[in-house]
Amino acid sequence: MRAVVQRTARARVSVGDEVVGAIGEGLLVLLGVARGDVEADARRLAERVASLRVFPDAAGQMNRSCREVGGELLVVSQFTLLGDCRRGRRPGFSEAAPPEQAERLYQLFVETARGCGVGVACGRFRAEMDVELVNRGPVTLLLDSGGAF
Repeated sequence: MRAVVQRTARARVSVGDEVVGAIGEGLLVLLGVARGDVEADARRLAERVASLRVFPDAAGQMNRSCREVGGELLVVSQFTLLGDCRRGRRPGFSEAAPPEQAERLYQLFVETARGCGVGVACGRFRAEMDVELVNRGPVTLLLDSGGAF
């Protein structure tokens, strides 16, 4: 699994004219599921995101987690994170999980994050979405359950 995690002042995701998920302070998580991913990957990555210390403490140091600051997650599925752009000009998506597997692991990620005591809003799986955010910091991190980065 791959995730792009951005610290937000606020973020929201819309499908057409309908806002389907919105948060204030927290983390926007763009989540991609790879072919070989398993349930343990979803659980481990969700726990890691929920406990990521990227919010400032009283001294201004990134020492507090989303849970500690009362923040929320906005989780948006994004298979394009598995796009391979090493050859040609059109990305290949052969490493992305099939939709049924991806949706199951995406939902497990969301459930696990909620179980960590963090409020979670979501995008709509397999929908064309508009994602808006105010990236506080800016802080943007890349996470990979396989340790690629």
